[in-house]
Amino acid sequence: MTLHSLAKPEVAPSRSAPDRGYLRLAAQIHALVAQGEFAAGQRLPAERALAERFDVSRTSVREAIIALELQGVVEVRGGSGIYVCEPDASRPPTMPEAGAGPFELLRARCLIESEIAALAATTRTDGDLDRIFEALTAMRDRMTDKDANAEADRRFHLCIAQSTGNSVLLATVTSMWDQARGPVWEKMEQHFHTQALRQASQADHQRIFGALVARDARQAREAMHDHLERVIGEFAQGWR
Repeated sequence: MTLHSLAKPEVAPSRSAPDRGYLRLAAQIHALVAQGEFAAGQRLPAERALAERFDVSRTSVREAIIALELQGVVEVRGGSGIYVCEPDASRPPTMPEAGAGPFELLRARCLIESEIAALAATTRTDGDLDRIFEALTAMRDRMTDKDANAEADRRFHLCIAQSTGNSVLLATVTSMWDQARGPVWEKMEQHFHTQALRQASQADHQRIFGALVARDARQAREAMHDHLERVIGEFAQGWR
């Protein structure tokens, strides 16, 4: 029996789970495991094959795999693949509570924060630049401390939003960063957030800051867009 010969199972996630596409996909894959199509210890098909079967993007598959990993249904083995775990009676029957998927959130940030950076280039004050530079310096000085670096990273982006003088934009960016603290996001970072990514991001942040100093809206927009696209690209690489 081939991968494409089976119909897509119509399995809905728990009523208590958010109505997220990747959670619905995770429930469908979980149903195949429960039905015995994929046995314990068996490697799941590649992400590309699953994406084709369910007619979704590879990034949606990756988010679904992360949700299943949190649930204990699968195990991610870097450089090898995704394997079905042995059944566990203590395993929670529903998906973990989760917000927006990491890729969905990053794409929203890329769209919104790029325009915020462009606006900030025209509205920022010298005091704003001082606060943004302080966060930039803190990121550089805390490069080996993931949590401290992440907090400075958050402050950098929020200070840029604050420099627009628009409270709604600041609240929007704050909300997006708050959503990047859920279990799916944290598990994704365990796989893909490395010191090398932090170092590359530091160079990106320096470019953004330079555009703000120069009051160059176009360069600020492009620099922020390129920075967040880099993060998306890193999270879409092979499993580690």
